[in-house]
Amino acid sequence: MTVERIAPNNAVPNSLVPNSVVAEGHAARVGVPFVDLQAQFADVAAEVMPVLHDVLTTAGYIGGTHVAAFETAYAQFSGAQHCVGVGNGTDAIELALRGAGIGAGDEVILPTNSFIATAEAVSRAGATVVLVDVDPQYLLIDPEQVAAAITARTRAIIPVHLFGQTAPVEQLVDLAARHDVMIIEDAAQSQGASRNGIPTGTTGIAAATSFYPGKNLGAAGDAGAVLTNDDALADRVRIIAAHGSRQKYVHDVVGVNSRLDAVQAVVLRAKLAHLQRWNDLRRRAAERYSEMLASIDGVQSPTSAPGNVDVWHLYVVRVDGRDRVLDGLGAAGIGAGIHYPTPIHLTGAYHDGHRAGQFPVSEHAAQQILSLPLFPHISVTQQEIVVDRLAGLIVGAR
Repeated sequence: MTVERIAPNNAVPNSLVPNSVVAEGHAARVGVPFVDLQAQFADVAAEVMPVLHDVLTTAGYIGGTHVAAFETAYAQFSGAQHCVGVGNGTDAIELALRGAGIGAGDEVILPTNSFIATAEAVSRAGATVVLVDVDPQYLLIDPEQVAAAITARTRAIIPVHLFGQTAPVEQLVDLAARHDVMIIEDAAQSQGASRNGIPTGTTGIAAATSFYPGKNLGAAGDAGAVLTNDDALADRVRIIAAHGSRQKYVHDVVGVNSRLDAVQAVVLRAKLAHLQRWNDLRRRAAERYSEMLASIDGVQSPTSAPGNVDVWHLYVVRVDGRDRVLDGLGAAGIGAGIHYPTPIHLTGAYHDGHRAGQFPVSEHAAQQILSLPLFPHISVTQQEIVVDRLAGLIVGAR
């Protein structure tokens, strides 16, 4: 399984660093965390704790008013008619696909530059994964490559809004309409982002999101959701997620057990009220990074595509000698990471039928990409520490 590699720090427990392999052998000296979930929870603790106490004392753990209230609130925030809470983001993609009727014999196109969960969900739904490369500037799905990959068996395209940046969905909409295929968005990293005024998660027939703790809107454990404007699809997703059942012990289809529990719903609803502000803080921090890094040769900063309002789930630069730089940041206690070190087509899970060199943009980027610490509560001083150490590693290598 492809995982991200995180340079260590003492401020974030490893259990709170998503999908991480921690580089070893460094003593943290500076202590700039990759994420700071403790500071985030401090913003909502006064609101969350009494409600959690009520959930625990009344034993209302599964379903109920708290889950329904969050689903309604997140649908309104996202601009969708329906939000169906599920167990995690991977389930959300699979259930969106199954709810749309996609399964065995169908092909689904997605970018190889993504976390493996995007592909896993397609495989779990019984469909065939068709991988394509990304554009060289934003590292998002390339519509021209999608067009070349469409066949008579193609049923869906999954644009991944990676790093909190919105993929070129308007080009994919035109392409999908011409070939009568569906768009199902992977919006796990783009909660609150938009393109040309349209929120992510509302362009296709459905979208999936993750509320893993490190996401812009993170739960206190695993959680996810499916967004859609299609009444029938929302209903099918709910049935499939509840063991294929609308009524207890009446099972109309083969389903799964994937539920958003009340504890997660309480945390998510409280955090949702802060998400717009937190995303604004992320944007300011991203702007500061870009300004600080502008004068450093050897560091390529990310940019937003025209029309995008990005939410900077990750701030991903590109540098040569990336592994050495990552180790150097780790030696200073700076929690940098790699998202993702191995494109999907080069993983053991999906290597059959693929080869090195097949998707050169993703493969080249995977050797350079480096995610710097970025979270709503990061301070200017912390960013200066990160940039100063990064600059020293870049200059020192020359």
